[in-house]
Amino acid sequence: MFKSASKLFRLQDKSATSIRTSSQGKRQPSLGVLAAWRQLDWLLLISVVTLTICGGIAIRSTQLNLGPIDWWQHWIFGGIGLGLALWIARSRYALLIQWQWPIYIFTNLSLLAVKLVGQSAKGGQRWIGVAGFQVQPSEFAKLGVIITLAALLHTRGASTLPTFVRALAVTAIPGLLVFVQPDLGTSLVFGAIALGMLYWANANPGWLLLLVSPLISAILFAVLMKVFLPGWFIWAALMGIVGYFTLPWKWWGGLGAIAVNLLGGEVGQIVWNHLQPYQQQRLVTFLNPEADRLGWGYQLIQSRIAIGAGQLWGQGLHHGTQTQLNFVPEQHTDFIFTAIAEEFGFVGSMCVLGVFWLICLRLVLIAQNAKDNFGSLLAIGVLAMIVFQVIVNVGMTVNLAPVTGIPLPWMSYGRSALLTNFIAIGLVESVANYRQKRKF
Repeated sequence: MFKSASKLFRLQDKSATSIRTSSQGKRQPSLGVLAAWRQLDWLLLISVVTLTICGGIAIRSTQLNLGPIDWWQHWIFGGIGLGLALWIARSRYALLIQWQWPIYIFTNLSLLAVKLVGQSAKGGQRWIGVAGFQVQPSEFAKLGVIITLAALLHTRGASTLPTFVRALAVTAIPGLLVFVQPDLGTSLVFGAIALGMLYWANANPGWLLLLVSPLISAILFAVLMKVFLPGWFIWAALMGIVGYFTLPWKWWGGLGAIAVNLLGGEVGQIVWNHLQPYQQQRLVTFLNPEADRLGWGYQLIQSRIAIGAGQLWGQGLHHGTQTQLNFVPEQHTDFIFTAIAEEFGFVGSMCVLGVFWLICLRLVLIAQNAKDNFGSLLAIGVLAMIVFQVIVNVGMTVNLAPVTGIPLPWMSYGRSALLTNFIAIGLVESVANYRQKRKF
């Protein structure tokens, strides 16, 4: 049994557009035109549309003094995304189970194509030209991983070690392909998706802790090496205890967990050396942006100034000094939250975060009320993707997280990311639309 309250999977439920026979013997539509969407979560849909509208307004404000304005593309692609979401919502999401491997293969092939024929920009090779547009396959790959993991875990869950490892292997391949583009931020999103879905599929929490422990060990080694190195050994010993009680091999599992965490410091150095120079600089600057005020630290410093300048009620639309004078680089994409905070203040920022909270709440409710485990896992995968992106994006604008290039869902300028988020909502709305109908 999963943590969701979903029932067993049924493909033979009645269509939302069924025809009924009247007392006179005539066949009439049962619920009219909107019958196909009668069980949609309209509050969820309205919330994402609201964020898209606010995002377009904020993007326009950041581009007023930058020459040609193409902010309207955000709304155009938002409209296209909304149409796709409504079309997907009336389609049976359960049919995706039989397409899991074609979707997964296509996902990996598209990521390989980026390395072969992709176009480079801003230190990475992430885009493919399609019909005159720049498409970022790594954004759509998130959905491919969510669908594949949901199809793998919906029958047996992740309560056994073989299914747990198989799910990790499925996630690792596209994650590594994105990492070598290089796109560190998006590759981390794959990890967040896997962790969220594995937890929902009844994976042992100790396994999840052991999974992320090498990363924590590498960070602790770098931080405590000159301060309190025994703290790093204490962490490795604690992971050994977790391995002893959660892995099936007891002593071998515990010793293996200790060994992996002790090697975490060296592995961290290897991974660090394989990062691009700009990625290393982003991580170093995050710790002390004032050390390079006119270089890599400039963006973080100006971001904090813009957010602080908004105070309680903000300086007003088109009146933010940092925004209108273009002091914040990449403000219309990754740093769009700074424009919201400066021109609408703390109150406006909290309203935006409140809408994100409402979206996450609706996703959890849909996951709980889904009629089968596959639909429940789809909703949780989308939830993990959105939560991680919002936390990292907002965190980096206030200097609480490294700058990783992760956009703010539905608000940052970016056609591929916007369409991906709308398609994800369409999948979740399909889960809501085909859930078990309530009877009174």
